[in-house]
Amino acid sequence: MTLEVRNLNKSFKGLVAINDLNFELAQEEILGIMGPNGAGKTTLINLVTGLHKPDSGEVLWQDMDMTRLKPFQIVRMGIARTFQQARVFQNMSVEDNLLVSLVDSKRSNLFSDLSPMARVKKIMEFVEMKVSPYDLATDLSPDDLRRLEIARALSSDPKVLILDEPVSGLTPEECDSIINILRKLKAMGISLVIIEHVMRMLMRVSDRLLVMSSGRKLCEGSPAEVCRNPEVIEAYLGDGAHELA
Repeated sequence: MTLEVRNLNKSFKGLVAINDLNFELAQEEILGIMGPNGAGKTTLINLVTGLHKPDSGEVLWQDMDMTRLKPFQIVRMGIARTFQQARVFQNMSVEDNLLVSLVDSKRSNLFSDLSPMARVKKIMEFVEMKVSPYDLATDLSPDDLRRLEIARALSSDPKVLILDEPVSGLTPEECDSIINILRKLKAMGISLVIIEHVMRMLMRVSDRLLVMSSGRKLCEGSPAEVCRNPEVIEAYLGDGAHELA
């Protein structure tokens, strides 16, 4: 296993956000994480990537405990993430946003035989950005902002990439394009964890699904197994259960 979460717990002012959660991520696997609003999905990712510290439990990376590491240390170990709301340098160009990530990377194996400027071009091509590298991030469309977020994470040369709602608000055509990028990432040997409310996307791209409810693991299995699970259907009643059909 590349990544393992053991008995993770987190509460905020008495409210239980993560309740004794366990999961594993295999090499070159795409793990989809789904659940109703408030299930604890983003809190889980914040714990894994060091933004929050758990009350108890462990996060292991290749059998090494990284539970108490800082976010930048976790990135340098090979675990990168994106956010629900794009966290890019709005008043910097696309090129400069990527150069910052490349300069800070301590791994830098991706397209490492190229100059930094050539690497920026290659990464933009990989995520299928059609904009100019000199365009300001603040002028990008929602679709291109999503791609820039992925490109910035990719610039750190991750072994695991965690994406928080990568297709939220996108058109079906844009969603299909993002799915294509995710499949290319897997083909490169990168393991993926994807949080998403667009169920059709998760069903198409995930090797395995983990379903959360009230901070705990409701069930996990293949997409076909999960969409037939009565507890999952009940958890989604009134919140998009029809999308599981």
